[in-house]
Amino acid sequence: MNHSSKKPFSKDILKIDSPHLLVDELGRKLKNDIYGTLRRKGAVIGLSGGIDSSVTCALTAKAIGPENILGLMMPEKDSSPESEILARKLADGLGLKTIVENISPALEGFKCYERRDTATKNIFPEFDPVRHKMKIGIKDSGLYSNLPPVFHITIIIENGQEITKRLPPDEFRTIMAASDFKQRSRMSMLYYHAERLHYTVVGTPNKHEERQGFFVKYGDGGADIMPIAHLYKTQVYQIAEYLKVPKEIIERTPTTDTYSAEQTQEEFFFQLPFEEMDLLWYAYENNYDTGDVSKVMDRSADEISKIFANFKRKQSTTDYLRMAPIKYI
Repeated sequence: MNHSSKKPFSKDILKIDSPHLLVDELGRKLKNDIYGTLRRKGAVIGLSGGIDSSVTCALTAKAIGPENILGLMMPEKDSSPESEILARKLADGLGLKTIVENISPALEGFKCYERRDTATKNIFPEFDPVRHKMKIGIKDSGLYSNLPPVFHITIIIENGQEITKRLPPDEFRTIMAASDFKQRSRMSMLYYHAERLHYTVVGTPNKHEERQGFFVKYGDGGADIMPIAHLYKTQVYQIAEYLKVPKEIIERTPTTDTYSAEQTQEEFFFQLPFEEMDLLWYAYENNYDTGDVSKVMDRSADEISKIFANFKRKQSTTDYLRMAPIKYI
């Protein structure tokens, strides 16, 4: 984009002026891709009770009709009960057929919990997965430096006390690899139902998840169509309001819903509130001057530059997630 043709940077730059037109356009594309490009009879969507899956589902239902959609709820023993409750509320409101597939047995078979808990005990020998909860996250480390982010691990013991330590590389990789069984198991279940019904799998990642690498390769990154992968999180919320997604879902704090202890997506990966990150990411992608951005965002130009560098590092270190397999000819 030529700098002279840009809109002046402002806090309203991501406002969707005509949500009905955007929804209609996405609906046309979804209908054409499901029935035309992919030649399938309908869609399977994983429902988590979160804003992204809810908006994706509501968009698809409007495009092809709820009778042509299967909503799949896939809880496991670390999932919040609220996830299934909210997913059911959405599905009932749209008139969707749903199936619950508890993936805990599959994860037990993969030794997902055992591998994760063994790595946790390497750091906290006193950790007991029955009595204690755990989570990992970046917090704010690395946001204003040129250094890679540092992950920490937290356990919550019986009295509610939280104990946090820096997460060594070996244990970090083991915990992440074990946890990724969850997303990959869900992907397998989605494709099982899609194949038996001759449906397509509609994925739910938004722009930040896709472009910053907050997804599991061949897990939640595995889908046939990703209709909101170009939308910023605040735009997803704007569409949710237009589509009348249940208020409880819109007001729910986005979580990873992966570890036994509750954890927000901001704490685990993004490091910034979505309202702020959206604007900064837009400015970064569209090469706005850091001085202009700093005035609008009430941050120093140096802070803006460091946040942009953080975005660039996340993109470059997660490029492999977005790559197709390398094929030799």
